[in-house]
Formats: sequence, C-alpha cells, structure tokens
Amino acid sequence: MISIQGLKVEFGSTMLLSDVSFVVNARERVALVGRNGAGKSTLLKIIAGEQSPSGGTVSRQNDITIGYLPQQMRLSDDTTLRAEVMRAFAAQGELEARLQRVNDELQRRTDYDSDAYADLVEQLATLTERQALLRGENRDEQVERTLMGLGFERSDFERPTAEFSGGWRMRVELAKLLLRQPDVLLLDEPTNHLDIESIQWLETFLKNRRGALLLVSHDRAVLDNVTTRTVELSLGHATDYNVPYSKYMELRAERLEQQRRAYDNQQKMIHDTEQFIERFRYQATKAVQVQSRIKWLEKLERIEVDEVDTSRLRLRWPPAPRSGDFPLICDEVSKRYGDHVVFSGVSLRIRRGEKVAFVGRNGAGKTTLVKCITGETNYGGELVVGHNVKVGYFAQDEARRLDETLTVRDTIDRVAVGEIRTRLNDLLGAFMFGGAAADKPVRVLSGGERSRLAILRMLLQPVNLLILDEPTNHLDMATKDVLKAALREFDGTLIVVSHDRDFLDGLVTKVFEFGGGHVTEHLGGIYDFLRRRQLDSLHQLEANTKCETQSAKPAEKAGRLDYEAQKERERAARKAERRVKQLEERIAALEAEIAAIEDDLSSGKVPQSPEIYERHGALSRELEQCLDEWASGN
Repeated sequence: MISIQGLKVEFGSTMLLSDVSFVVNARERVALVGRNGAGKSTLLKIIAGEQSPSGGTVSRQNDITIGYLPQQMRLSDDTTLRAEVMRAFAAQGELEARLQRVNDELQRRTDYDSDAYADLVEQLATLTERQALLRGENRDEQVERTLMGLGFERSDFERPTAEFSGGWRMRVELAKLLLRQPDVLLLDEPTNHLDIESIQWLETFLKNRRGALLLVSHDRAVLDNVTTRTVELSLGHATDYNVPYSKYMELRAERLEQQRRAYDNQQKMIHDTEQFIERFRYQATKAVQVQSRIKWLEKLERIEVDEVDTSRLRLRWPPAPRSGDFPLICDEVSKRYGDHVVFSGVSLRIRRGEKVAFVGRNGAGKTTLVKCITGETNYGGELVVGHNVKVGYFAQDEARRLDETLTVRDTIDRVAVGEIRTRLNDLLGAFMFGGAAADKPVRVLSGGERSRLAILRMLLQPVNLLILDEPTNHLDMATKDVLKAALREFDGTLIVVSHDRDFLDGLVTKVFEFGGGHVTEHLGGIYDFLRRRQLDSLHQLEANTKCETQSAKPAEKAGRLDYEAQKERERAARKAERRVKQLEERIAALEAEIAAIEDDLSSGKVPQSPEIYERHGALSRELEQCLDEWASGN
C-alpha cells in the first residue's frame, strides 16, 4: 500500500534519515521504534504528506486513505463532542466514488486468479463495509462505542469541545480517526493521554480493524499486543524485523553483538594499519605499501554500533531519611468542585517503604488526590502526612515548569547544595547532558530531554515519599528501564500515577483503583489487578443473570445454587491437586537436568559455550517459575 524508497531527511548539516526503505502492506500492523530523536515522528509526517523529504520517494497506492494522529495538534472548538465526532462521516461522497471505481475495474478484468484481482476483491469488501457505516447503519452505536471505549461518559456527548482538556481533546481526534476507518492508520504515541482501560479498548480495536497500521509508542505492552512487525530507525537507517516487538528485542540483541564484534575487529585493523603507516612513512622501500594502506583507510566504510548507551545513565536517589511508619493516612477524604464530586470517603494507609500505583480512568481523581497530598488543593476529611516525611513530587507538567531562560547546567546549579555541587559534571554526564549539551538552553530541549532534566533536578534532593504523576510520558524505552530500576532500589515510599503497564509491572506491590467517586485497594502487582478486574466483571455478570432468572421457588433455587457452588469448588480443588502434582514432577525433572549440565561443565564433558549457558539459564528461570507457582498453591 505504501512504499518508501531511499528516503533522506536533512536539517542543515545534520542527516536525520539516510536511505530509509521499506514497504507497508495491506492489513500489516507495524511498530516503528527507535530512540528519541531517531526520526520516527518525522517519518510519519512524511508518509502522511505533511512534510517533504530531502530525497527519496514515498509511493502510495491509488485511492488509499491515510489517517494520521500526531503527538500535538490544534483542535477546533466550535461544536459539541457528538457533533465534532460525527464529522468523521463527512467523507461519504469520496468513498462512494472509490467504490464505484473498484466495481468498474472488477467488471473490466478477466484475470480472476491473479493477485491484482484478489487485491481488488479485498478493496471491495473493505469499502463496502465502510460504506455501510458511513450511510448511517449503526452510526450512532459506533460513535457511542468508540467514545465510551476511549473513556468518555454519555453525559459528555453534548458538552462543547472547548470544555475538555488537551488530553481529552486528543481523544476526540483519535475517535474521529478510528471512525473514519482509513486504509492506513498512522499513530504517534496515541496512549500518552489514555488510561489503562482505554488503552486496552484501543488495543482490541486496532487488532480487529481491517486496514494497515504504523504505530509509534513507548509502551511495550501496546506494541506486544497490537503489532506483528517491527521497523527500527537507528543511525539514520531502517532495519526491518518481520516479527513482533518482543521477538525483535531478542533479534536486535543478537545483531548488536555481531555489530560489536565486527566493530572491534575493524578497530584493531585500523589501529594496526595506522601503526604500519606511522612506522614506515619515511622509508622509500615501503612507500608503495604505505600509500596503499593510506588509500585503504580513506575508502574504508566505518562500522557503527547503533546501541543506545545507557551504561552511564544510572539513577540513584540519595538514601531516604527515615519517616514514621505511615507516611500517608487518608480518612474519609473527599474533593468536589461545586456540585461535581470527584471522590468521597477515601480511606487508605500507605506504610513506609511501600510502592503503590494509582490507576483508573482519566478524570477519576488520581492527580487530584496527589494535589491534596502535596497541599496544592483543599479537600474534606482528614489527610495526614506522617512524621519526618519529605515529599518529592514529579507533576505531569513538570517538564514544562522548567525555566526556559536557563541552560541545563544553570537549572541543576540552582537546586544543588552541599558536596554534591562538586559532582555536577558527573551527574550531567550520567543523564546524557555531558559536554556542550550542558550549556544548551532549556527552550531547545525535546520532551524526553526535558523530562530527564526534571527528574535529575528532583534527584538532587533527599526525599522519603516520592510521588510521580505519569513520569514516563516522552521518555524512550531505554530511559524508562533505567528509571524503573532506580525506583525499585529507592528505599523510601513511592506513589506512582501511570497507565504504562510494563513500567508498573515488577515495581509496585499494591494498586489503588480510582473510579465511581471511590478508591479501592488491591493487593498485588498491576497484572494481578488487571486479571482480578476481569474476573470480577464475569462474576458480577453471572450474579446479575442469576438474579434475573430466579424463579418463584427461591428456597429450591438457592439450594440448587449452593449445590452447584459446592460441586464447582470440588472440581476446582481436584484441578488444583492435579496441577500441584504436575508441578512437582516438572520441578524434579528440571532439577535433574540442571544438575546434569552443571556436572558436565565441571567435569569438562561439554565445552563452555554460550548455548550451554543459555540452556542452563532458561532451565533455571523455568524452575523458579514452577517453584513460585507450587508455593502459591500450597
């Protein structure tokens, strides 16, 4: 559908993209990945026709439609939410003309077994389905389902779009884009302003749609759940991996290792050649060989290693001063704006050292409660910040709060105190602001650079209650990994507001769910919470069905339900016993195989190769998983 050949993009003397080539076919769901600044957003703009490349071509199949959602856009505010979204159906005339052209082409052709004819039949099916929607069949239902899937309430439908915040207005544009059902969908960080439930709805929608998709996202879970192919932009080039994101990460690691070996070998050859030239430069008998080696060096195509260097980016919060046992206690806390109740009856206790997540739909009150904790807004009820608690707060707009008139160095210099001032250059280098980058004005920094700088500024102050509100927006995956590792080692108390499931996984051990004006506590990690929510919904559905079908014989019905429940418990117990037995057998087999490998290695029966160590590691990880599952079932 779209062919990109030899694409080049230059900004002044800087080459952003060089000789980028790949094809996006019908129905393909492609992840476009790469570090911040690699050119992902620029490439989407070029494909969408909003920017011209410096060289190369972008060829689009005749008559295809392209829908593009940028990270930032200007929105109109002259209508209601429902009326604005209904504008998605304004393309009915053009669609009918396309449908007529495809029908005419099918009638003319007789090559019924060709790929071209099959493509036309596929186009006809897609266009006919879209026409049914645009003509009004289930149009209101589609609008309602899409808006509610993206987090809107029915009471929002007649509200003016001007009343919605920037994040919600981006959802309006996303809803219009999805309802248009373009042949190719270009999405640039669509989940930045979505909550977890809306992200899951969007994932399902994208997996089930018929058209092609090119997706830029820093959310690993979204890429894993939606895309089936990965194109990486690095060092100005595109590398195509015809695999999903997780498999791409494995293949990329192998490719980087090959690059490193080739790079090291080439560097040794260069070093040896330069030494030869220097040694025999002035010897007449070696003149021909010296000149030959000089020419070889000049023509040599240098190998580059496109690995993101995160080895220097090590976040270390200062040791947290000891606080009281409960850094935060809420008792019947409430917040309202006029007649609108954000939440009420919020009672929670967070112990020292706990790491918890605040999750829920946007507007449910997560950030509002954070502002109550930090004293930025008033509230009802009792909220106690514990003894000797020092709060560090990273707001959603923290990066925008930076003083744009300062340089990176000045921003840090103004908050650093004590002996840490002697290590400012080391700190700046650790956060990839070394050398000339330290003197860049804040106003020219990218979103990711600003977020890194804001986190560094907060890092310089010792705190024992850290509150992070959407800290991963605009951070690339490598930086998110480093931040997550640092937070896991943080010895204070952590509250993190985030919709990024991958970031929360393994970081938090308790989830507070905001919704319906209340806050519910869930023990366990983020995926424990998500699984439990799904089960709760099914149980609730079953309960409602039972209530609706209850007969005039309540005692008999209740007895039958009790009997069925008992039988179900017995079946579950037998299933659990079988699973425990299976686990015990597998654990014994794994332990025996691991012991055999270790004996062979120690006796020298097998060579010490990467393959044997990978096998040992895989068996050890499986053994650990089996032991954990066995322990939880006993």
